Amino acid sequence: MPSTLKETFAGKRVFLTGHTGFKGAWMTLILNKLGAQVKGYALEPKNNFDLYNQLEGNSLCDSVIADIRDRQKLKDVILEFQPDFVFHFAAQALVLDSYKEPVETYETNVMGTIHVLDALRSLNQPCYSVIITTDKVYENMEVLRPYPETARFGGYDAYSNSKACAELAISAYRNSFLNPKNYKEHLQSVSAARSGNVIGGGDWSENRLVPDIARALIENKPITIRNPEAIRPWQHVLDPLNGYLTLAQKMVEAPIAHATGYNFGPEPEDEQTVIDMVKLAIDYWGAGSYETPTIQDKPHEAGLLKLAIDKAKSELSWKPRFDSSKAVEWTMDWYKNGRANALDFTSKQIDIFFGDEII
Repeated sequence: MPSTLKETFAGKRVFLTGHTGFKGAWMTLILNKLGAQVKGYALEPKNNFDLYNQLEGNSLCDSVIADIRDRQKLKDVILEFQPDFVFHFAAQALVLDSYKEPVETYETNVMGTIHVLDALRSLNQPCYSVIITTDKVYENMEVLRPYPETARFGGYDAYSNSKACAELAISAYRNSFLNPKNYKEHLQSVSAARSGNVIGGGDWSENRLVPDIARALIENKPITIRNPEAIRPWQHVLDPLNGYLTLAQKMVEAPIAHATGYNFGPEPEDEQTVIDMVKLAIDYWGAGSYETPTIQDKPHEAGLLKLAIDKAKSELSWKPRFDSSKAVEWTMDWYKNGRANALDFTSKQIDIFFGDEII
């Protein structure tokens, strides 16, 4: 069995949806460095300055620009490619956008996931699929107790609820069509990965804390904070991506045992509010200010959310390598020093993080 990520993924065919997004772009570069043959499937990047373009993403993978809601196109591409691994990132990933476009959010996050799962039914070779959802799939009771993988699914807003619905679809397809008990017949191992609030260089999304911080600091403007006391499971993007890769590696070793759901987040005691994160960012940047204006009639957003990561630690031997302070430090370093040469700087951060596993 492979012992390193390089041994697991070198020369393998990896199908990656959402490769043009923030996390997808980081994953595309990592997989390229691991020696994988990557086929990406996603919409066009929204802007020329998006990370995928900054990383010269088209040189790192075979990019298919298409909509995850196009069931037949997606199935045709997957079956033609015959992947050894699937990582499903494609999503409408913003809570506030889900208030503006709830139907599109459900179509993308629920039916898009179902389209991936349904295509796997026709794949006649071993494949290990990690379906990425979110920390927000759990019915949030706003309590200090971290949510384990056995917690009830829910979701107040359309984004959170659509991801919870996606989790139910994953479970239904796994039970009905890709049951681990019948693995030797269908050869498909399917897991779900739920990560916390991911931060890192190259995220320029609207209405996300770190991109809002970075834009304000770059433009020498005050940082506007919507929910200063909100607590989230903050983590650097490389930590959950390492979790997804480690999960896929473990699925190769034990495809039946690991066909289940896993949380990837910070240590439970690593608790930071939004205002804490802003102050850390200003400290590492070396300048800056913030303001907390009163916003009338703002949409509901969770005030407290924590993930339990005991299962990933015990079953996958995974744990976060960065605490939230280190995550902010690396993120602000990227925005301050990495923007001019994003490919080299991002590549260097990946090399430092993974070390021997990626050489």
